[in-house]
Amino acid sequence: ADKLKLLTTFEEKVKLVADIGVDYIIKIAFTPAFSNLSAHQFVKDILVDKVGTTNLFIGYDHHFGNNREGNIHFLKEHAPEHGFRVNEISKQEIDHIGISSTKIRNALSSGEIHLANSLLGRDYSVSGKVVDGAKKGRSIGFPTANIEIEESYKLLPADGAYAIRAVINGDTHDGMLNIGFKPTVNGSSRTIEAHLFNFDQDIYNEDIVVQFVKALRKEMKFESLEKLKEQLELDKAAALRILA
Repeated sequence: ADKLKLLTTFEEKVKLVADIGVDYIIKIAFTPAFSNLSAHQFVKDILVDKVGTTNLFIGYDHHFGNNREGNIHFLKEHAPEHGFRVNEISKQEIDHIGISSTKIRNALSSGEIHLANSLLGRDYSVSGKVVDGAKKGRSIGFPTANIEIEESYKLLPADGAYAIRAVINGDTHDGMLNIGFKPTVNGSSRTIEAHLFNFDQDIYNEDIVVQFVKALRKEMKFESLEKLKEQLELDKAAALRILA
């Protein structure tokens, strides 16, 4: 079976958490010893003795401790003896859909970016580096930045074309992006290529964050580069309308 792909890498999580005003984040190595801590030990040794928790916020269905014995009811029962308050984050719903990572993964895997974004409360994004590509796009007036994602466990949306925003060196640029095998030019491996509008800087080796705004179409094979170019012009017009 495929290994579970992550919606956010640890580095992306740190940035998202920092952006909402959280000052500290603690990363604990999930060692065999840590995994064997009972819920009682986790609360006393980590939350109370090490962190000094006074207010704890926890999801309604979160479990912790060996054999997942700790949950919201366990915490409410034992919080008074340790002197901290428990705040429950209830089930979050959008349009009567309970938000879950599984639903977001399924939406991304089927290319339903708009649904994934509404469940996330933000545009789904991937972080990578601009690397050297085949430069085929230049010949038809659509130069692209080839993007390499270092983390193989990061979930990519379904193959196809998307309206995107790309953040490079703190600046945001509108554009469109294709994920897939480039069947028109007989591509043999899956690539991620972004074409940024009104952009002509050299960004090789630069870090790039791509925010997926909306799906434009599934990946298609065209009978010629000329036909591909015609479709890319239509994609660009659609992306400009969406991003406006």
